[in-house]
Amino acid sequence: MPLQYDGVLVEHQAVRSAAGVFDVSHLGRFSVSGPGAVAAVRNQLCNDIARVAPGRAQYTMALNEHGGVEDDIIVWWLEDELLWVMPNGTNFDDVMGRFGEASPETVSVSALRSQTALLAVQGPDSHELLVAVLGSAPGRFRIESGTFRGARYTAAGTGYTGERGAEIAVPAAAGAELLAAFLDAGATACGLGARDTLRLEMGYLLWGQDLDQATTPLDAGLGWVVAWDHEFVGRTALEQHRSNGIAKELVAFRTEGRTIPRHGHRLRAGAALGAVTSGNFSPVLGRGIGMGYLGPPPSGEAIEVEIRGSWTPTERVTPPFIAR
Repeated sequence: MPLQYDGVLVEHQAVRSAAGVFDVSHLGRFSVSGPGAVAAVRNQLCNDIARVAPGRAQYTMALNEHGGVEDDIIVWWLEDELLWVMPNGTNFDDVMGRFGEASPETVSVSALRSQTALLAVQGPDSHELLVAVLGSAPGRFRIESGTFRGARYTAAGTGYTGERGAEIAVPAAAGAELLAAFLDAGATACGLGARDTLRLEMGYLLWGQDLDQATTPLDAGLGWVVAWDHEFVGRTALEQHRSNGIAKELVAFRTEGRTIPRHGHRLRAGAALGAVTSGNFSPVLGRGIGMGYLGPPPSGEAIEVEIRGSWTPTERVTPPFIAR
């Protein structure tokens, strides 16, 4: 996926006001199938897929033995013992490898990325575009399958922009034709730049910046992703972390005017110190927005960010940054 096609601001506004399409084929995806597939997914991931049912998708995480986030993941539960696990592209091999090593012989773990293309259609007009091109549109976090010009597709009502829409997997040979069909129907081609500003406006975290192996879901304010009533990798350490309390806290803030916080800029709030993990200009708000960790967790002190050698006051906010 390129950084941009016609420009980040144009593409960002297209998704917020109409519909955009992203080629996200770089994202990881592999199937877990056979007797024991559901149990294998439950054992590896901290959310509990058993809380939903076939035909649904779930946001979850793969943790390490210390409770740190190895990756954040979407799982598509297609059939009773058939699930698709969808990690970030950079972690694809590692996450699939741990499933392969830990799963019993009855469970098959198979790569899907080289065989499929993956598109994301996002925006308030996405429902109409999906119906026009595919004949139907999945509901939020629901999964459906069908055919597009003879090619079998699987779609889920998921995305990374905060807008309604879907992610659609098709055989690789049909990917370009499906992309062209969405563009012909009125979608705007969108790149990585708009994807990042859109997710940041929603306060969605990015693995490798806002999440990493040394950060737990509790540090990141994502305790709701953890289902404590089942066994999973990292549970013991995470329970200890919950008992001891967090040593750092993810905070979100906005600046006045067009002053833009960037990844790596220093943060402070009283005695709490840290750094920006994600920061950019919000096209909707017309001001800078950012997130970062402060430790120890601040107790109401004003947050400042160092930009070009000067400490800039900010306003702390609770994501999302924009009304939804």
